[in-house]
Amino acid sequence: MSWGTELWDQFDNLEKHTQWGIDILEKYIKFVKERTEIELSYAKQLRNLSKKYQPKKNSKEEEEYKYTACKAFLSTLNEMNDYAGQHEVISENMTSQITVDLTRYVQELKQERKSNFHDGRKAQQHIETCWKQLESSKRRFERDCKEADRAQQYFEKMDADINVTKADVEKARQQAQIRQQMAEDSKADYSLILQRFNQEQWEYYHTHIPNIFQKIQEMEERRIVRIGESMKTYAEVDRQVIPIIGKCLDGIVKAAESIDQKNDSQLVVEAYKSGFEPPGDIEFEDYTQPMKRTVSDNSLSSSKEGKPELRFGGKSKGKLWPFIKKNKLMSLLTSPHQPPPPPPASASPSAVPNGPQSPKQPKEPLSHRFNEFMTSKPKIHCFRSLKRGGVTPEDFSNFPPEQRRKKLQQKVDDLNREIQKETDQRDAITKMKDVYLKNPQMGDPASLDQKLTEVTQNIEKLRLEAQKFEAWLAEVEGRLPARSEQARRQSGLYDGQTHQTVTNCAQDRESPDGSYTEEQSQESEHKALAPDFDDEFDDEEPLPAIGTCKALYTFEGQNEGTISVVEGETLSVIEEDKGDGWTRIRRNEDEEGYVPTSYVEVYLDKNAKGAKTYI
Repeated sequence: MSWGTELWDQFDNLEKHTQWGIDILEKYIKFVKERTEIELSYAKQLRNLSKKYQPKKNSKEEEEYKYTACKAFLSTLNEMNDYAGQHEVISENMTSQITVDLTRYVQELKQERKSNFHDGRKAQQHIETCWKQLESSKRRFERDCKEADRAQQYFEKMDADINVTKADVEKARQQAQIRQQMAEDSKADYSLILQRFNQEQWEYYHTHIPNIFQKIQEMEERRIVRIGESMKTYAEVDRQVIPIIGKCLDGIVKAAESIDQKNDSQLVVEAYKSGFEPPGDIEFEDYTQPMKRTVSDNSLSSSKEGKPELRFGGKSKGKLWPFIKKNKLMSLLTSPHQPPPPPPASASPSAVPNGPQSPKQPKEPLSHRFNEFMTSKPKIHCFRSLKRGGVTPEDFSNFPPEQRRKKLQQKVDDLNREIQKETDQRDAITKMKDVYLKNPQMGDPASLDQKLTEVTQNIEKLRLEAQKFEAWLAEVEGRLPARSEQARRQSGLYDGQTHQTVTNCAQDRESPDGSYTEEQSQESEHKALAPDFDDEFDDEEPLPAIGTCKALYTFEGQNEGTISVVEGETLSVIEEDKGDGWTRIRRNEDEEGYVPTSYVEVYLDKNAKGAKTYI
């Protein structure tokens, strides 16, 4: 099958067909170009997506990636970044192996096609020229034959006419002979040109055109093969990156399988564990005995009806005495840091200190326990400065014990790394100094003395700093609740009360009688562990009076937070005894403080918020 023999008369159609083939090739090149642009755009979007969700350096978000689930997510982001790189490889390989190669080939194909069809047109023009010569020779031969025939007829007519002279007859005969000769010459010329044209025509249709069309056919077949090979390359470029993409996906699966929920749960414990012990059991308060208000460190747990609230840790909305509101916390913080004195045996202030006193407390007062907590390390120095991002104490005393231990341990580790770094630098300088001593031409050993002294001093400073933090760390580890059962029982109530009080001071959800309920979100409880307290600590309004009291004895308020009263004096009560043996009173708008509850007789207003009725 050859175009030269089968399509010898389809020159124009072949020209159109080959142009269509080039257009198809250019269309395919355009398709691959757009594919490469899509791959680049997709890779860029994947990289941007991966970068968008990467944790920001030196931010709180970076700390969250210690959990295995977050680490797996980070591994997924990294694998997606590599995944995007493979799409960039696809784009680069398609551009170099297909687009650039085919673009160059199209230019060569166009030149070859142009050359072949130029030769075809040249052959066509040559055969057309031969045909025109043949037609011209044929017409000239025909004309000469007709003129020779007319000249012969004229001669015969003149020869038959008796009236014509002999000279005229001879002239006619000569003219007939001339025309006859011209016809013979035209015949010979026409015959020669016809033979030449037939030869040219045979060569044109059996040699020139087949050769040209064969070249065009081969050119077209090479184009078809080339586009097929490009399509294979198109698929192979994708196939080459499939194993790497598969590894990326395998990496994501492996990261997902590395998630350890138990480890994450343990990290949550390490992150938020305070080190406090839960509160101990609440003791029963007997109100059946005729006495004044019982001074007990557990009175905070009483309900509105005066019945002891025995439920703790349940899901009801009853009061939880450790979760006191901020005003009560501030009262505890500003109350006298000592137990209240016993009331004098008589009305005279000079009574012996060991005289009768208010009902005996079965356990150590809450305020005393809280005061011990406040005066010992860790101590919350200033709630307002903590809220406003004030300076954190160097010993991290504003953190709960367990968190403080972690902070100190981290500080010790950082200092040890700094010491090691400085030690390595000192060793390097010492070695360099030894080299200078052995080879003075390399440098002056004395030039390193100052630097060596500075490094040595830095090491000493860092060691002293590390010893200081190690001492604090040892102190904290010694202060943490003992692991024995007896120590747990002894410290349970104190640790639970102080922990619950401090960590919930920023909460502002309370039941109608002013106590806290259990309806607090987990997020709020977590936030309460950090020194980020409520804005309402700033510029609090004065507490309203909830009743009045009458001084039974004279009390000299010599401690901070107390106020002096005279026997028989009537004052306003702004906060009742919370179980620590102190009542907060006010004399004027700007003079208030604490007096021992056993020194005054309290008359509470039933309609006042937070007031309770005692039987």
